Amino acid sequence: MKVLLIKDVKTLGKAGEIKEVKDGYGQNFLIGKGLAKLATPDVVENWKAEQERMAQELKDELTRLEAEKITLEASEIKIEKQSAPVGIKGSVGNADISTAIAEQLNIELDKKHINLKKALKSTGIHEVDAKLGHGIHAKLKVNVVAV
Repeated sequence: MKVLLIKDVKTLGKAGEIKEVKDGYGQNFLIGKGLAKLATPDVVENWKAEQERMAQELKDELTRLEAEKITLEASEIKIEKQSAPVGIKGSVGNADISTAIAEQLNIELDKKHINLKKALKSTGIHEVDAKLGHGIHAKLKVNVVAV
């Protein structure tokens, strides 16, 4: 019996491979546990189409992330805080930066993806690292202004 492996099977092979196995092993274990499907021409064709679709989605997402990186690095995010006798009242954290990016550039960036070693407590331009995904990082310029 020929089966198309859906998931990696330690002793048999990797996902996407077509393997010849004994009927009982294929039917009872591999197909029964959802590790494989019977390798009919339709199943193989659908698997290939799904893999191509997933590859295209990944390519589109990488293109979108690269465009966002260029936009973020070319822009300066301005955040206004109340002035204090020395510096500003409070501090600027990742949530403030995330909100400012959404308002000013219309780019949704989760606050967990903004890397701040410590909160910004002074006015001026600060460089901040942001993870966009798939290993793509952007250097943001955050301008903290006292009003």
